Amino acid sequence: MTDFFESLVRGDVRAVRSMLDGLDEPDRRALGDELVAHVRRRRDNWWWGKEATALAVAAVGTLSTATKAAALLGRRSVMLRDADPEPAVAVARQRGVTWLADLAHKLADRMPRSRPWEGWHFTAGLLLAEKAAPPTGDAFVAGWAYAMWWQRPHDRQQQPPLVDRLRADPFLDPLLPWLFEVDGVGADLSFGGEPQAVPQALAALAAEGRLDRSTLLDGLLGRLLRGDRQAALRPFLALHDLLAPTPHEVAARASAYLRLLADAPGPVATVAQRALRDPGDAVELESLLDAARTVLIRPEKALVRAQLSWLDRLARQRPDRAAEIAAVLAVAAEHPAADLRDRAVALAERHGHRPGPVVVVPVAGDELPSPAPAASAPPSITEVDELVEEVSALLGGRWPALAVERVVDGLVRLGTTDRDRLEAALLPVLQRHRVGADDHMWAVFNLSVQLHGVLLAAAAPAEAATRRDQWAGILTESRPRALRPFRGGPAVPAARRPAPTQLYCARLAEVGQRLDGRDDPGLLAAPTSATGAVDPTALYDRLAALGDRPVWRWDLTQALLRLPAGLDEALATRAAALGTPAGDELAGWLRGDALPSAVQQVVTVGRRDRVGSYDFGYDRLPGRRRVVATAPPEGVVDRLGLLTVSPQQVGRGHGGWSDRWPALLPGHRGLVAAHLLPEVARAAQEDVREGATVLPVLVECSGAGGPALDLALAYGLCARHEVDRVAALDALLMLAAAGDLDAPAVGGQLGALAADDQVTLTRAGTPLRDAVAAGARLSTWRLLAAALPPLLAMPTPPRGTPDLLTLAAETATSTGVRIEVPGLADVVARGGGSRLVTEARRLTTALA
Repeated sequence: MTDFFESLVRGDVRAVRSMLDGLDEPDRRALGDELVAHVRRRRDNWWWGKEATALAVAAVGTLSTATKAAALLGRRSVMLRDADPEPAVAVARQRGVTWLADLAHKLADRMPRSRPWEGWHFTAGLLLAEKAAPPTGDAFVAGWAYAMWWQRPHDRQQQPPLVDRLRADPFLDPLLPWLFEVDGVGADLSFGGEPQAVPQALAALAAEGRLDRSTLLDGLLGRLLRGDRQAALRPFLALHDLLAPTPHEVAARASAYLRLLADAPGPVATVAQRALRDPGDAVELESLLDAARTVLIRPEKALVRAQLSWLDRLARQRPDRAAEIAAVLAVAAEHPAADLRDRAVALAERHGHRPGPVVVVPVAGDELPSPAPAASAPPSITEVDELVEEVSALLGGRWPALAVERVVDGLVRLGTTDRDRLEAALLPVLQRHRVGADDHMWAVFNLSVQLHGVLLAAAAPAEAATRRDQWAGILTESRPRALRPFRGGPAVPAARRPAPTQLYCARLAEVGQRLDGRDDPGLLAAPTSATGAVDPTALYDRLAALGDRPVWRWDLTQALLRLPAGLDEALATRAAALGTPAGDELAGWLRGDALPSAVQQVVTVGRRDRVGSYDFGYDRLPGRRRVVATAPPEGVVDRLGLLTVSPQQVGRGHGGWSDRWPALLPGHRGLVAAHLLPEVARAAQEDVREGATVLPVLVECSGAGGPALDLALAYGLCARHEVDRVAALDALLMLAAAGDLDAPAVGGQLGALAADDQVTLTRAGTPLRDAVAAGARLSTWRLLAAALPPLLAMPTPPRGTPDLLTLAAETATSTGVRIEVPGLADVVARGGGSRLVTEARRLTTALA
């Protein structure tokens, strides 16, 4: 049988058939067993084209059942895409096989839905040879849709037009109803680059009577009602337009069209609206008005505008029902688009609707729920199994700050009390996630690498020995940077890396050294709040429990940085009474010798220099960026560099792990915002995704925000991705609810950024309108009143300015609060009918 398998591998179909001709049934079945074993053990186990055809011939000619043949031919390594079914059919006829149709159905069941072309022509050839009914599974129907436009290379010669092929297609009648049932099949119909080809062919067959119009209309309406991706619905919308349903056909399906008008996506609702306008009185007015109430509050302006015109026409045609129609027209008076509101009010009044008087009561503040207090931090990990489970869950994704702190605290506790169990349980998890050491020089101050190194050291003592020198080097470099005293003493040279990174790496290096100890009670800096803060009483209790045992320097430093601002003389006295250096440190901090607030200054930085002639990323960088530089107050020595944020050119600076910074300094919101500002700005200027998602975490911290926080919110509102804009909206609402939002400052930064062409202003409209809907009407109005002047002062205000004027008019009206907007009168004085001038007049009227 060596020659047989060699011919099989070569794809020599004629040789394979010739060798099968001389075998009786027992020999065929024995060869079939060897065939299956051969395919399973073949190292280069891929079957294409001629090879796949030869394998199909061998399977049909030797295997005893359709199940066995389908198991062999349905393997992922067998590509039946270009296999020819005719030789397999001929062998089946010669052998007397009766299960060829069953084989086709089993192969159809194995076809992948994502690649329905794999094996479809081969399977269809078996079905046609047997004159068997086709399967109606999703993959086979999708493959049929592909086959309408995609043909194998040897089938493309002298290919007749699609309408002729479909007319003679034996699968047309049994599979056509399923074409409307399978999700996503519309995308398969238009995959060939001619989205109109299949709809045109189906419409032509309906016109000549080959297909029933009612079947097509009912099928496509059912598909539209069930919905699908937009690309998958386009062929069905095209088919609907080509069929051009008559008024009688539309009236018979009025309930379906009304449902589409009210609830379907915009393009589908537009088709339904266009179809319903023709039948006239055939559609009940009550049903139409019910649907119109939903349509008039939809966001699609063209759809609403057409609905208003339709209702206006109906009111003129049916004067006896004009009052009822006018009441429906008035529904659009609440639409977000001001021009649609104006038109709806005018039409409703024209047809007899008289709205009641509007009484505006000036508001004293936003209507937001009171902010909830920060949640407590999760309890410490005290069991090896829990620690290993936490590490396993986090290695596959991002590490939230609290999760990092909790894991590191657990490593210190369990690594010094239950080391053997920890090593046995943790090492397999690290190996499974391929956590390895990295000794390259760039990895020394890489937070991810250092954290992985601590995990490896806890799981393998040999790894800890190799890392001791690196940890000692990190701590040696960090040693001159003592936190205190803040005043007096020699100046400290600027750090070569961001201070939060230096602090974090020093802490991790210190933790690595602590793993050699015994019975360590855990981190002094372990947060007690979800913001990362440490309760002063909890820190006192931890120091008291230590007694005379020495404390770890960077652990104590981080614990002090996490204390909330404020004086507490009573607790300071108790801390000093401990009689330890750490107790004295805590006492001094509680008496006011704490990290002061940094001085902030807004600056504009330019783009970095081009690097070489192949610096393709350079042209995608923004030309300038507003950031915040910070410096320590006069007379304060910034030993750690935390108070100093030097402005970096666009395209330079640190990245990664920045969402952990709020938990390092939870009482210094503005300082952390200054450190984070370049990353947040990238979400608006460089379209980086999730660059601003740190904002809600940031605003949960305490302390003054200042210009850095205001700028961060302005950038976040103009971020490219919705997830970032939603995060900025959440942060804005949280600050407003707590009374910490400086709305005019945020608005001023937003206006300055847009006027300098640093952000895309149109992106800010949706989150600001959502803020109004959430209850922050007054804060939004104050923000807009500050954002508009720099925009209105421009000869040509940026796109999006009219939308902000509209929202400003709405919020000024609903709050009843008058705020002067410099430059507004000058825009009104320009005259004309542009939208900018129209919306400026609207705001002027609202303020008057």
